[in-house]
Amino acid sequence: MSEQPIRKFKHHLKTGSNDLGIKLSEHQVKLMAVHAKELMAWNKKINLTAIKDPLQIAEKHFIDSIAVVSFFGNEKYLIDMGSGGGFPGIPIKIMKPSLKVVLIDSSRKKVNFLKHVIRMLHLENIEAFHSRVEDLHENEAYKNKFDAVISRAFTELSGFVSLASPFLSEEGSIYAMKGKHGRKEITPAVLKKFDLQTDHYQLPFEKSDRLLIKLSAKR
Repeated sequence: MSEQPIRKFKHHLKTGSNDLGIKLSEHQVKLMAVHAKELMAWNKKINLTAIKDPLQIAEKHFIDSIAVVSFFGNEKYLIDMGSGGGFPGIPIKIMKPSLKVVLIDSSRKKVNFLKHVIRMLHLENIEAFHSRVEDLHENEAYKNKFDAVISRAFTELSGFVSLASPFLSEEGSIYAMKGKHGRKEITPAVLKKFDLQTDHYQLPFEKSDRLLIKLSAKR
């Protein structure tokens, strides 16, 4: 990505974030621009994203990822299931540097990319792990350790809940990032086990509806 697309990416990122009431520092914008540049470069070799336009990458990947930070509580330890090109985990980490983050993906090539970006951005307390999610359920390093489990379009809600639950600490929450039809995935079985909160936001330019579903275990 040459200088002009990077400038456009940065402008789009800052303008769109401002529209959502999110203020980015120049340092945060710079880190996200490096991530975007590497995403586009690696995407020519491995399939990280179907979105190739820098402005759409700014909105659909980065702005969409950081929008959810506004809805977080005091989470300290987050796992991003099916992180792919690093979304939403890496932008969330950039926004909340004190957050400890684990990125999981079943594609070794994607995990190699994630590790590369983490090194380039000099991020600390974040790791990328190559595994199927199910294979980590009995791993004592991850079992019941996370106060936030998040995914973006990983799978339908009930499937995500069953995959996420073994990672959840006693007072942790599951965050499912969905499109406008996400409410249709909220089943009686999910509501029986979890307290539900939902938050709605719109992407600033294309005005796509987004739904964040937060599930906390009933006490």
